[in-house]
Amino acid sequence: MKNSFLFKPLQRKKTIKIMVGNIAVGGDAPVSVQTMTKTDTCDIKGTIKQIQSVASAGCDIIRVAVPDRRAAQAIKEIKKEITIPLVADIHFDYRLAISSLEAGADAIRINPGNIGSREKIKEVVKAAVEHKSVIRIGVNSGSLEKDIMEKHKGVEAEALVESALRHIQLMEDMNFKNIKISVKASDPLTTVQAYKLLSEKTRYPLHVGVTEAGTFLPGVIRSSVAIGVLLWHGIGDTIRVSLTDTPEREVRAGIEILRALGLRKDRGGSIISCPTCGRVQVDVISIAGKVEELLEKYYRENPKMPRPRVAVMGCVVNGPGEAKEADIALAGGKGKFALYVRGKLIKTVEEKQAINALMKEVGRWGK
Repeated sequence: MKNSFLFKPLQRKKTIKIMVGNIAVGGDAPVSVQTMTKTDTCDIKGTIKQIQSVASAGCDIIRVAVPDRRAAQAIKEIKKEITIPLVADIHFDYRLAISSLEAGADAIRINPGNIGSREKIKEVVKAAVEHKSVIRIGVNSGSLEKDIMEKHKGVEAEALVESALRHIQLMEDMNFKNIKISVKASDPLTTVQAYKLLSEKTRYPLHVGVTEAGTFLPGVIRSSVAIGVLLWHGIGDTIRVSLTDTPEREVRAGIEILRALGLRKDRGGSIISCPTCGRVQVDVISIAGKVEELLEKYYRENPKMPRPRVAVMGCVVNGPGEAKEADIALAGGKGKFALYVRGKLIKTVEEKQAINALMKEVGRWGK
């Protein structure tokens, strides 16, 4: 049943491929994961440290806030110490976009609702051409143009799309096509509708996400619903999960969305674990969490190693059966775990030895 055509995502829409630094976005390129730093960009050391952390976690593209000229100038020093492309996030002052490009930003994000007049946008486009950079037209439900808001009587999907199309046309009139688009709302359903409408009207690559999604749990759920639905329908070339949380958790959530849809298999290990219940007599929650953490670390340090499917199960009801379906698995008993490899019971270990025993088998996998 799982191989039925009913369960296959639609073919991904073929968009124009652009390059954000050394990362391809659109076309046949893999869906990339983005996040945004939470540091003061002028804190160069702190910002570099955070970017290196999210890059290690699997982030493909990083965005930094540029609220003033000092932040724009800081990009030059930040770029020297990072390995992933950098996008400068610009609001209100078009001159900050130009300064950021001069400092080495691989792309800029401008918000049509607050960036200013046609002449100001023309100057930004001129700088982007000169520096061979990308411009993201980032339409946001919180800052739509006044006339569009009045026309649609509020934040509607059609309003977001109209704003995006207006600025696509403006840049095309300037013979600039090195662009990507986003039309984010804080409501997942409006977000889905907006991107579906926009996808019908343009071939430019789409940056997909829910804006102001919220704290960790509701934010991940809202983002997963919207991003998952869109990717399932073949819409989306790069994603960001926006959370009131750390950028590392944003990256992790984005990668897990792609993993769940079978769109990314090159980051970390695959782990399944049971939800636990009153039958459990081992600490599955902490052990599964630790295994997950160790697997992520292991594959960051050993990116070319094979990635077995790992399971941490809690009891004798489903544990042994599900453990046999995994490549390497722990199935809990009374203060102990049975260790399975390739569906065969290898040995039984004490609870405190279980993690080490499992990770040893991960290290041996494929050798």
